Amino acid sequence: MDSKLIASSSPHLRSDETVSRIMLDVLIALLPATLMSVYYFRFDAIKLIVLAIASALITEVIFQKALKKPVTINDLSAVVTGLLLAFNIPASAPWWIPVIGSAFAVGIVKQLFGGLGHNFMNPALAARAMLLASWPVEMTSWVKTGADAVSTATPLGILKEGGDAVLPSLTEVFIGNVGGCLGETSALALILGGIYLLYRRVINWRIPFTYIGTVFVVLLLFGTGIENSFYHLLAGGLMLGAFYMATDYSSSPVTPKGQIIFGIGCGLITAIIRLKGGYPEGVSYSILLMNLIAPLIDKYTSPKVFGEVKQNA
Repeated sequence: MDSKLIASSSPHLRSDETVSRIMLDVLIALLPATLMSVYYFRFDAIKLIVLAIASALITEVIFQKALKKPVTINDLSAVVTGLLLAFNIPASAPWWIPVIGSAFAVGIVKQLFGGLGHNFMNPALAARAMLLASWPVEMTSWVKTGADAVSTATPLGILKEGGDAVLPSLTEVFIGNVGGCLGETSALALILGGIYLLYRRVINWRIPFTYIGTVFVVLLLFGTGIENSFYHLLAGGLMLGAFYMATDYSSSPVTPKGQIIFGIGCGLITAIIRLKGGYPEGVSYSILLMNLIAPLIDKYTSPKVFGEVKQNA
């Protein structure tokens, strides 16, 4: 007999999925939103995206060589981090913002904590929070879509401040013809990418659906009305956060029940910040806060091991 039975240790399940394949799927999913950001913000979008990705790749190489680790830029994880960071930056930001942000995301949040899979929070969101705290003016200077860089308010800013500003139509918000960060413009493009990730089983429905659904329900309970609640869903970074940031493997729970709890928690914090906080957006901080308690969620939602013996106190 040519074939033999080989006894080997677990795991016995095999998968063709690799890090590079998963990251490539994420990049494919982000392609529609990338194209829309370039269409609306022209060269400013290209500049930010290129600088953020280049800085992420260079930082990864420098830190891995300094720490005497194998260089793994071919797995595309640094490219995804750089692109996601660019999506969290306004089109008017100066060139050094994405450079510093990507260096912080990859060097500090990712590599210093052990590299891919060991970061305790989403690197791109951590970098965005650092940039917003350090350079709030540059990170909150919004411009209208198109060739003319005219200052404008985001739909969430208009909802928060009120006044005489006129809200864009829901159609414009859905398509992306509004001011904001590169990745906050086209909800349609982000949803299409999210559907692709669900189809490819890169992510599952639990975190994004419970996240978006919780935001919508809480807003309705606080009396914002159907139309304004839809504005909150389509505007800002909710779709970007729900499909691409909150679902980060290393910083979100792994248990099904834990993922639902995680999504609900993100939705509650986002809604509370948007309604009661001084800042019109709350996606970044909600995900980062839930990242911190993800290990605790896993601890109390993990199933008992078969045959486990209860330890004496």
